[in-house]
Amino acid sequence: MRIEAWWCVLKHQWLLLHQLDSAAKVRKLVAFYVEEHNTHLPHSAFRGQTPDEMYRGEGGEIPARLAAAKQDAHRRRLEVNRAARCGVCA
Repeated sequence: MRIEAWWCVLKHQWLLLHQLDSAAKVRKLVAFYVEEHNTHLPHSAFRGQTPDEMYRGEGGEIPARLAAAKQDAHRRRLEVNRAARCGVCA
Protein backbone atom coordinates (compact mmCIF):
# COMPACT_ATOMS: atom_id res chain seq x y z
CA MET A 1 0.00 0.00 0.00
CA ARG A 2 1.34 3.41 -0.86
CA ILE A 3 1.99 5.50 2.22
CA GLU A 4 -0.36 8.21 0.91
CA ALA A 5 -3.20 5.70 0.66
CA TRP A 6 -2.42 4.36 4.13
CA TRP A 7 -2.54 7.86 5.66
CA CYS A 8 -5.81 8.55 3.85
CA VAL A 9 -7.39 5.39 5.29
CA LEU A 10 -6.01 6.17 8.75
CA LYS A 11 -7.41 9.66 8.63
CA HIS A 12 -10.81 9.14 6.97
CA GLN A 13 -11.75 5.64 8.13
CA TRP A 14 -10.35 5.78 11.65
CA LEU A 15 -9.33 9.13 13.11
CA LEU A 16 -12.27 11.16 11.86
CA LEU A 17 -14.64 8.67 13.49
CA HIS A 18 -13.41 9.75 16.92
CA GLN A 19 -13.39 12.88 19.02
CA LEU A 20 -9.86 14.28 18.60
CA ASP A 21 -9.72 16.53 21.63
CA SER A 22 -6.06 16.14 22.57
CA ALA A 23 -2.70 15.19 21.10
CA ALA A 24 -2.52 12.28 23.54
CA LYS A 25 -5.80 10.90 22.20
CA VAL A 26 -4.56 11.19 18.59
CA ARG A 27 -1.31 9.39 19.52
CA LYS A 28 -3.30 6.62 21.24
CA LEU A 29 -5.65 6.19 18.26
CA VAL A 30 -2.77 6.15 15.75
CA ALA A 31 -0.85 3.61 17.85
CA PHE A 32 -3.91 1.36 18.02
CA TYR A 33 -4.51 1.60 14.26
CA VAL A 34 -0.86 0.87 13.41
CA GLU A 35 -0.92 -2.21 15.66
CA GLU A 36 -4.18 -3.48 14.12
CA HIS A 37 -2.97 -2.78 10.59
CA ASN A 38 0.30 -4.64 11.07
CA THR A 39 -0.94 -7.61 13.09
CA HIS A 40 -4.59 -8.27 12.20
CA LEU A 41 -5.59 -6.76 8.86
CA PRO A 42 -4.75 -9.00 5.89
CA HIS A 43 -3.49 -7.22 2.80
CA SER A 44 -4.35 -8.17 -0.77
CA ALA A 45 -0.82 -7.35 -1.98
CA PHE A 46 0.43 -9.99 0.48
CA ARG A 47 -2.17 -12.52 -0.72
CA GLY A 48 -4.08 -12.50 2.58
CA GLN A 49 -1.14 -12.18 4.94
CA THR A 50 -0.66 -9.32 7.38
CA PRO A 51 2.36 -7.00 7.12
CA ASP A 52 3.85 -8.62 10.24
CA GLU A 53 3.49 -12.11 8.77
CA MET A 54 5.26 -10.97 5.62
CA TYR A 55 8.04 -9.26 7.54
CA ARG A 56 8.68 -12.28 9.76
CA GLY A 57 8.26 -14.83 6.97
CA GLU A 58 5.29 -16.43 8.74
CA GLY A 59 1.92 -17.27 7.26
CA GLY A 60 3.23 -18.87 4.08
CA GLU A 61 0.31 -21.32 4.11
CA ILE A 62 -2.30 -18.54 4.07
CA PRO A 63 -2.40 -17.92 0.27
CA ALA A 64 -2.87 -21.65 -0.42
CA ARG A 65 -5.52 -21.94 2.31
CA LEU A 66 -7.41 -18.93 0.91
CA ALA A 67 -7.20 -20.32 -2.64
CA ALA A 68 -8.60 -23.67 -1.47
CA ALA A 69 -11.41 -21.93 0.43
CA LYS A 70 -12.22 -19.87 -2.66
CA GLN A 71 -12.43 -23.01 -4.82
CA ASP A 72 -14.61 -24.73 -2.21
CA ALA A 73 -16.95 -21.73 -1.99
CA HIS A 74 -17.21 -21.64 -5.79
CA ARG A 75 -18.00 -25.36 -5.92
CA ARG A 76 -20.69 -25.07 -3.21
CA ARG A 77 -22.22 -22.00 -4.88
CA LEU A 78 -22.48 -23.90 -8.18
CA GLU A 79 -24.15 -26.85 -6.41
CA VAL A 80 -26.71 -24.60 -4.74
CA ASN A 81 -27.45 -22.69 -7.94
CA ARG A 82 -27.79 -25.87 -10.00
CA ALA A 83 -30.10 -27.44 -7.42
CA ALA A 84 -32.41 -24.39 -7.31
CA ARG A 85 -35.57 -24.63 -9.33
CA CYS A 86 -37.84 -21.73 -10.12
CA GLY A 87 -40.93 -23.91 -10.48
CA VAL A 88 -41.62 -22.89 -14.06
CA CYS A 89 -39.42 -25.57 -15.66
CA ALA A 90 -40.36 -29.19 -15.27
